Amino acid sequence: MIINIALVIGTFLGMEFMAWFMHKYIMHGFLWVLHKDHHQPEKGWFERNDAFFVFYAVISTGLIMLWSEGFFDYGFAIGLGILLYGIAYFAVHDVFIHQRLNWFKRTDNIYFRAIRKAHKVHHKHLGKEEGECFGMLLVPMKYFKEAAKSNR
Repeated sequence: MIINIALVIGTFLGMEFMAWFMHKYIMHGFLWVLHKDHHQPEKGWFERNDAFFVFYAVISTGLIMLWSEGFFDYGFAIGLGILLYGIAYFAVHDVFIHQRLNWFKRTDNIYFRAIRKAHKVHHKHLGKEEGECFGMLLVPMKYFKEAAKSNR
């Protein structure tokens, strides 16, 4: 049980690195064709960029299915960690930052303001080059400092 809990938490935390790596080297690299509409919005609610959610959903589901069929003892824990990160990513990125659902408009929380600022800096670049701030839940300390200053 403790191993499974540690795997869920470890996978969740590891997914932040995976998101950063995928975003910097793959989404802003050879799969820019799928990510471009996220930086240069087109009409419609769905983006080609949403394919990355599907990619991780398939991996998560596959791992849970392998576990349920008895092929991989830790498949459920790892799959759950990926799923939980996906939920957190969706809530922070799509709901809170990009307002794809009008649930959360304003916050006085320094952490959320820092995330929003870092993401805004990332989106100031419309092309795939010269990007910065590729992470999602962990952002450089300078954005926390800016968020704290802007609250005064």
